[in-house]
Amino acid sequence: MTNLPASESDATPRWLTAAGSLTVGAAFFALWFWLLPSWLGFRVEAARANWRWLAVAPSIVGFAVAIRCMWDFGWTGRGTPAPIAPPKHLVVVGPYRYVRNPMYVGFVAGWIGLWIVFGHADTPAIAMAAAVALGIHLFVVFYEEPTLRQKFGGGYEEYCRHVNRWLPRLHGWDPPRSPGRDA
Repeated sequence: MTNLPASESDATPRWLTAAGSLTVGAAFFALWFWLLPSWLGFRVEAARANWRWLAVAPSIVGFAVAIRCMWDFGWTGRGTPAPIAPPKHLVVVGPYRYVRNPMYVGFVAGWIGLWIVFGHADTPAIAMAAAVALGIHLFVVFYEEPTLRQKFGGGYEEYCRHVNRWLPRLHGWDPPRSPGRDA
């Protein structure tokens, strides 16, 4: 599902766009790992209950999904997660076969896991998390989706018909192959 001629899509080596995407993602991770812990009330000493450490597993999986998505943006999409250098190709591989926004879902799982391990559930932190979730949802609905519809047209519409925005499918969707489509 691509809207660019092969010559234009092959202008930059895949490894370079993948590295660029991971760099943008690393900057994003660094920013949020610097800001969110204090906002969410993370305290290392609060993680004394052994059962809380079980939440490390979904945290690791969630952040791994987000990193894989950054790789897919660079390798398959030939761009980055940043709106200033977006993917040139519609990304419908890896976690994107299960849910349309796996990077956000991965981040949420990762942060919830860390919140369980290190945080505490107080009303202001929950309200802030809900406000951030609403902001992300509105950003996706009113900016990302219309932009993707405009850029990728029918391919994105078909993708939306088969893959949910937030709730993952049990089995990955396999888009129909088109001639010249990158894997």
